[in-house]
Amino acid sequence: MTNFKIALCQMNVVDDKDENIQKAVEMIGNSKKANVDIAILPEMFNCPYENEKFVEYAEYKDDSYTLKPIANIAKSKNIHVLAGSIPEKELNKRTGTENIYNTSFLFDNNGEILGYHRKMHLFDIDVKDKIYFKESDTLSSGNNITVIDTKSKIGKIGIGICYDIRFPELSRLMSLRGADILIFPGAFNLTTGPAHWELLFRTRALDNQVFTVGVSPALDKEASYNAYGHSIIANPWGEIIASGSYNEELIIHKINLEEITKVREELPLIKNRRTDIYTLK
Repeated sequence: MTNFKIALCQMNVVDDKDENIQKAVEMIGNSKKANVDIAILPEMFNCPYENEKFVEYAEYKDDSYTLKPIANIAKSKNIHVLAGSIPEKELNKRTGTENIYNTSFLFDNNGEILGYHRKMHLFDIDVKDKIYFKESDTLSSGNNITVIDTKSKIGKIGIGICYDIRFPELSRLMSLRGADILIFPGAFNLTTGPAHWELLFRTRALDNQVFTVGVSPALDKEASYNAYGHSIIANPWGEIIASGSYNEELIIHKINLEEITKVREELPLIKNRRTDIYTLK
């Protein structure tokens, strides 16, 4: 069976870890009521998108205050959950210092972690008179391409986080490693969102003939960083098949992985690549 239901949990994220966790658990529960197979949370779903908050909210993954209730709801509701991302601490044994990563965790329907992705490309930008942000002030970058086989009808999931989607090499490599769906929890802002959010998800879906999914926090106009919202799903033909607004909402849609085979037979981009001339190493 290649059909499954997906829920994009576009939640309000506030400066209160407990409130954020409670909201995430509530939206996952509501997803299960709609017979969803996998629920996806936004980037930094437990934490305001601010460098100083990344430090304040950071947790070790093996003793995570945030991830335990996510594991519990995944198990109790028999639902897969991609826990958007959280600031994850890790002790660097060589230097004795702590690194903080922007990390996404995939739970199966038994509440077990199938794998995780650390954001590879840190969001360091300076758009004159519009937005300045430098994740590298506090965060370290991950170094691994992440494709996880769910061993279920959901198939193989490639995971990136937000800024990762801007680098086409990553999406292509995840697709070549068998990913059926590329999921990017993200928090584009009111400058980059209207300009590039939809364009990027449609393009990555079209280039690789896979489903692409972006899940954002809702817009909070009172926050120092204003997330764009507009969580999105694009199909292998590059069409938007589901999308949200600025507001908190639960977006539910059915995915049919057979569309990938159909599109690749009709328009064989993957097959027609000239790997005798170009290659990625």
